[in-house]
Amino acid sequence: MKKVLLLLMTCVTIYSVQAQIETPQPSPSAKLEQKVGLTDVTIEYSRPGVKGRKVFGGLVPYGEMWRTGANKNTIVTFSTDATVDGQTLKAGSYAIFTKPGKETWDVYFYTDTENWGTPQNWDDSKVAAKTNVKSYSVPFDVETYAMDINNITNGGGHLEIIWEKTYVAVPFTVPTDDAVLKSISNVMGGPGVNDYYSAAVYYLQENKDIEKARMWIDKAIDMTKSKPRFWMLRQQSLIHAKAGNTKSAIAAAKQSLELAEKAGNKGYIKMNQDSLKEWGAL
Repeated sequence: MKKVLLLLMTCVTIYSVQAQIETPQPSPSAKLEQKVGLTDVTIEYSRPGVKGRKVFGGLVPYGEMWRTGANKNTIVTFSTDATVDGQTLKAGSYAIFTKPGKETWDVYFYTDTENWGTPQNWDDSKVAAKTNVKSYSVPFDVETYAMDINNITNGGGHLEIIWEKTYVAVPFTVPTDDAVLKSISNVMGGPGVNDYYSAAVYYLQENKDIEKARMWIDKAIDMTKSKPRFWMLRQQSLIHAKAGNTKSAIAAAKQSLELAEKAGNKGYIKMNQDSLKEWGAL
């Protein structure tokens, strides 16, 4: 009986040690995900409350570095490069620190995101971008600290902070136009030289439609006629030979041989010479 009681007491003790009481966080965590143009922007932060306190100029002193939220660093992540006040933020994650003032705030994008609060030793070399923005008074109370992205256009938006009776916005831009124009150029311009060349060689190697291969390799050669490439001409000669066009195959092989000799590429010199002998041109 004593052994049974001892076992029960041991189980109760273990359960008491392992059991944890779960309560709400004083400053609950939040995550905002927003598409701006073609860029994914994510903000991860904690949301303290006013709770009857004076925040700016009190809990958060003017002119002193602030973690811009609570708990772990507030972190913003850009999936592409972004620009703040003419300064480039490379794609990646940044901690946001601020120095609130009565009329303006200094806002810092810091490359070290692994601080709890502000860094013990501030390192200016880790400041990827810094800007100064105007502080606005709002005509209502905001109990819970909030961040958002608004004024969204294809090319940018505003990273916003609002708490108590204060609102600030940090404009940023993203390279949407460059990406879209490049995409349009790629699609509207059709395949490039390497696309035609790779497709033609693949069709040759896999014994597919040789006429398509011939059309594609000829297109690649035509696109590089101002600066012909001996390895492309070599493939053109093989494709034309397989398509039954021996005369044009010989012409391509001779041009490839000449360029390979100038480049000192012994491998291509030998391959072209062997083919020319096979086709009765040497």
